[in-house]
Amino acid sequence: MRKLLVYMKGFRKECVLGPLFKLLEASFELLVPLVMAAVIDTGIGGRDREYIVRMCAVLVGLGIVGLACSLTAQYFAAKASVGFAARLRAALFGRIQSLSFSDMDVQGPSTLITRMTSDINQVQNGVNLALRLLLRSPFVVLGAMVMAFTIDWKAALIFAAVIPLLSVVVFGVMLWTMPRYKQVQGKLDKVLGTTRENLTGVRVVRAFGREESETEEFERENNALTRLQVFVGRVSALMNPMTYILINLGTMVLIWVGALRVDTAVITQGAVVALLNYMSQILVELVKLANLIINISKALACANRISGVLDIEPGMSGPPEGGRGDRASVSFENVELTYKGAGGPSLSGISFSAPAGSTVGIIGGTGSGKSSLINLIPRFYDVTGGSVKVGGLDVKGWDLEALRGRVGVVPQKAVLFTGTIRENLLWGNENATEEELWQALETAQAKEFVSGKPRGLDEPVEQGGRNFSGGQRQRLTIARALVRRPDILMLDDSASALDFATDLKLRQAISRLPNGPTVFIVSQRTSSIQHADIIVVLDNGQSVGVGSHEELLESCEVYREIYESQFDRGDRK
Repeated sequence: MRKLLVYMKGFRKECVLGPLFKLLEASFELLVPLVMAAVIDTGIGGRDREYIVRMCAVLVGLGIVGLACSLTAQYFAAKASVGFAARLRAALFGRIQSLSFSDMDVQGPSTLITRMTSDINQVQNGVNLALRLLLRSPFVVLGAMVMAFTIDWKAALIFAAVIPLLSVVVFGVMLWTMPRYKQVQGKLDKVLGTTRENLTGVRVVRAFGREESETEEFERENNALTRLQVFVGRVSALMNPMTYILINLGTMVLIWVGALRVDTAVITQGAVVALLNYMSQILVELVKLANLIINISKALACANRISGVLDIEPGMSGPPEGGRGDRASVSFENVELTYKGAGGPSLSGISFSAPAGSTVGIIGGTGSGKSSLINLIPRFYDVTGGSVKVGGLDVKGWDLEALRGRVGVVPQKAVLFTGTIRENLLWGNENATEEELWQALETAQAKEFVSGKPRGLDEPVEQGGRNFSGGQRQRLTIARALVRRPDILMLDDSASALDFATDLKLRQAISRLPNGPTVFIVSQRTSSIQHADIIVVLDNGQSVGVGSHEELLESCEVYREIYESQFDRGDRK
């Protein structure tokens, strides 16, 4: 938690004023039993009605001032805790954005979402309660004990015996529950992961009739979370009855001792009532402290999880200056890639060169490493062997922003963001003109259906682009990449939802681009890549053929099998 306190720096004033006003409220509260004792001994004992009215007015005044102090403390505590959570959430999101794909793979999106939401909310709640009660409750407990000693030190010895016993109960439960709350958050990660997986794959679940089995799987994860929460909750719940038992035993002893001392005229009846009021205050504050400690235990467990993400050093960095070289040549030199935690390499022994302005086709069976290969160009992943060069310079020598600024990526899964078509296209280049947007749409074969929309470029896009068909989403993502006017354009099986005619028009339009980018086309169709300058054939993560279409038909058995499986003899002739 100490590591996270740096985000409280802008709220030092609130962190001081919040507890200060709470202590002022507590001070007024400690005066109430003394006023009540005076009312009993002087007002009621002496039958002085005017004195009673005057002291009641003092009690009302103490209540009003205490309420004002409490509201002021609440304001400052809320301002500090919400501001702290906002800064922490921004820092956490920034760190997540800086993580490499490998780091993201290791952490997993579900746990990162939990830490961005549930964990930060728990920390915010813990900070709010700590600012209001962390000093107030101990202050009232100790203050009540001190005030009790000023009334009668022998009767106050009961307080000195009860408070240590209560502390053992409270802190014992806290030390036991803290690691368990961390386990609860881990179980919550699993529930969120199962939920997220089912929501993103709901069509597949229903297509295969797996609703019941997935519901059972969710119930297993949810029940595991529930059982752990109930178990921890039961132990935490012991705190209140145990503290009540100790306090009530102390109260019984206090009444008995007080009665004896009143009989011997050592103390007055009002003093006994004051001592009972102080005992009640201690009871209330210890119950508050018990609940506070439970919440702080949760907050500390969540803070450690958040701190764990903030402590992750991004796996990639580059020099501050961008690379230099020719416009967009790309070369692979004996490249090997092994994902973190994988049993073996996903790519090995990959070597080929693509001159600037050339078209490179990449083909191979499912799982052969096609997407992995092109992900090395913008350095989404770092090679574990060999090197990838762009413009004659190793990608590790490029500034990441400069490198990725020269690359236009169309991912295998078309991803659109909530907003409008215009806003999605401007991701490629936020300074693009209206004419440039329409040119990109025309090249991507998307101009016709976009112009047919009632609002054109300002047509709304729902989350994930679900108000567009699969082919429309693919063409819009291609247009978004083209708006950037990249030196290197990577199409990762991004035309799979297009018919052959549209796919052909798209490739022809890209070949006529005035900036002449180096194009990488990943496809399962030999028709999409057979006119490429270079074709790379992958099989089980290895390059089994590099050359033109005609050369590979003669020399590469894997390529020939793929081609013959897609064309009959008549087509091949």
